[in-house]
Amino acid sequence: MADAPKANAIVSQSGGPTGVINASVVGVIEEAKKHPEILNLYGAIHAVNGIVKEDFVDLMKVPDDVLETVASSPSAALGSSRDKPDAAYCQKILDIFKKRNIRYFFYAGGNDSANTCHIINNMAIDNSYDLRAFHIPKTVDNDLLVTDHCPGFGTAAKFVSCALMGDDLDNRALAGVKIDVVMGRHAGFLTAAATLGKQREDDGPHLIYVPERPVSMEKFISDIDAVYKKLGRCVIAVSEGICDEDHKTWAEKLAENTERDAHGNVQLSGTGTLADFLSSQIKEKLKIKRVRADTFGYLQRSFAGLQSPSDVSEARRCGIEAVKFSMTEQSGSIAMKRIGNGKDYAVELFRTDLVNVAEKTKSLPDEYINVQGNGITQAFIDYAMPLTGELPKTEFLGNYPKI
Repeated sequence: MADAPKANAIVSQSGGPTGVINASVVGVIEEAKKHPEILNLYGAIHAVNGIVKEDFVDLMKVPDDVLETVASSPSAALGSSRDKPDAAYCQKILDIFKKRNIRYFFYAGGNDSANTCHIINNMAIDNSYDLRAFHIPKTVDNDLLVTDHCPGFGTAAKFVSCALMGDDLDNRALAGVKIDVVMGRHAGFLTAAATLGKQREDDGPHLIYVPERPVSMEKFISDIDAVYKKLGRCVIAVSEGICDEDHKTWAEKLAENTERDAHGNVQLSGTGTLADFLSSQIKEKLKIKRVRADTFGYLQRSFAGLQSPSDVSEARRCGIEAVKFSMTEQSGSIAMKRIGNGKDYAVELFRTDLVNVAEKTKSLPDEYINVQGNGITQAFIDYAMPLTGELPKTEFLGNYPKI
């Protein structure tokens, strides 16, 4: 590998915002300042869309105190984009890179972002252009391959677990059935996190349904009926991508004119249709009067003041390591390997080839889902708890002895 060139660098953020993706960008900025090979660092506004429009900010001039606030802020401070670049789009990007002498490309995002990096990297090779393209992982879905987990998941999982803790207490106060629809088109990691805040044997969520386990309406209703008869109430966490036994999502079945994004995905998170449908089925079939439902939607991604300490730290480290690797490697994606658990939890960061991450996803492992397909195992709790950090403690006086 040739010596790292003296040239300009660019960083941008793509896909759904998270609670810690800004920390990754701050990691890139602070590390880039340490390397004389990087002359200028451009921040592309709204990802690849901003690159082709040359809508850049000078990140080397942002004050340190502002960067610290950015690192603790949710969402995407540089803006984001859902554009899925094809070969022609990527050629425009490469042309801009050549024009601006940009030879370091840092792109924070999910598997589609890794694929964009991969395409542009291959184009640069074909054009004999020395470009160092690095993907920085992020996704609340936690579904990227190779890495143990993804920056953004721990903070979103903390939101979901805290929300379910509060919802369960609310349901205790005014008993009935409560449904919470959580993000997760194909992977149930985030919905599974609903179980992390349970502190008492009868705490909700009492039932959890993830995309990896199809469930018929008959079983869904039967499960709720059993819990309701036992406890007089029932709290349920449901992935937006939950599917029927024919493996077609219920959301797709309900939507006659489904909205699709640039990647061809059916719009699932922005509507309460699924939650309303499930509520109506419970009311109709079980004759339970008090049935309520919420769709968490986009609140899970960018909730301020709720960062997981380990998540924000690891996100920042991923940005730092991307710059370090760019000094010696031609391209890659940053990944994490767990080297400790529980009180000894720790990770080490490493580089993997872009092709190993691009356009691929992983599912919630079988050992994390109970045999009934309606709950989450201790193995998942052991995996996920270090990623959220400490959760609040709660109490309910109704469990104390009666007079």
